[in-house]
Amino acid sequence: MLWFFLWVLWFVMLFRIFGDIFRDDSMGGWGKAGWTVFVCVLPFLGVFVYLIARGRGMGERDVRQMRRQEEEFRSYVQEAAAEAPSTGPTHADELTKLAGLHDHGDITDAEYERAKAKVLAG
Repeated sequence: MLWFFLWVLWFVMLFRIFGDIFRDDSMGGWGKAGWTVFVCVLPFLGVFVYLIARGRGMGERDVRQMRRQEEEFRSYVQEAAAEAPSTGPTHADELTKLAGLHDHGDITDAEYERAKAKVLAG
């Protein structure tokens, strides 16, 4: 069972390294090809050398990518909120306004009841 989990852990680490290799914008095509061949041909040595040589940068690139995704999400939400049509006053807002008019004596009881029924029906 231990060997099975170590085997799964090994493949997770390989996929993570391949993802990091191809996500890195600062590395050119030949560098990506070289690291990929090195990790495929000599997997144990390639993974350990990659972690030693570029391990610190893996975390930094992950943080940069997460921040970029969060910024893109926030800008999307702001754009979507700006494009949403305004709903206008709600029924509660209209009823509050009517109650204020009624309390100040600006409208009669009959007018208040008719306006209230119209708001609640519509």
